[in-house]
Amino acid sequence: MNETLKYRNELKYYISPQQRILITQKLKGLLTLDQHASETGEYHIRSLYFDDAANTALHEKLGGVRDRVKYRIRMYNQRDNVIHFEKKIKFRDYIAKVKEPLTRAMVEQILAGNYEVLIAEHKPLLREIYNLIHNKLLRPIVIVDYVREPYVYQYGNVRITFDKDLRTALHHTNIFDQELCSIPALDDNRIIMEIKYDEYMPSAIQAALQLEGLHRTSASKYVICRKYNKRNNWEDY
Repeated sequence: MNETLKYRNELKYYISPQQRILITQKLKGLLTLDQHASETGEYHIRSLYFDDAANTALHEKLGGVRDRVKYRIRMYNQRDNVIHFEKKIKFRDYIAKVKEPLTRAMVEQILAGNYEVLIAEHKPLLREIYNLIHNKLLRPIVIVDYVREPYVYQYGNVRITFDKDLRTALHHTNIFDQELCSIPALDDNRIIMEIKYDEYMPSAIQAALQLEGLHRTSASKYVICRKYNKRNNWEDY
């Protein structure tokens, strides 16, 4: 474990729309909506995930490798004012994230294959990604779209999110495409509930959630969406 990173606990559950209603009703008065949520209580997330020529991120997840990483470019509400290149780190049951801001022009250069835009002083994450691009043929693979309903709780730094309408854009990688053609990636309108917290989860939250009756999963939105993407020929990029 890298002691300089802030690691958090992460739990994931598949739930139905009806279960979401019951859970949010129980949490009322305890949690508040995240400040970034819109008037509808939600926001849209679009991520462009990367993988290398060996499909390392995909196979490590499917193979149950305990410690692993994923790389993605992420934007919100289909706007280009906030974009990050992120590295999500999984260590045992803990997660950490490192990120660097990008401009739209930088992302467009990356999508065009002009990776030298990632060479920047004092930005080790971008340098790391640049090296992976050249040494392991890290490339953009699949777009993952969903709508997030986020709640927060101050004590324990708890964050509970309900991710809905998970969709994938097949072989398209242009995250700025407002008319992106996507398809549903989960059956039966299932929702992924994620619970993140620091050292402890307050007892009031535990009591309200009643997690014993829910189906815990190790669901990876990246892996779920990759099943629709059979293109693994890196010569096409």
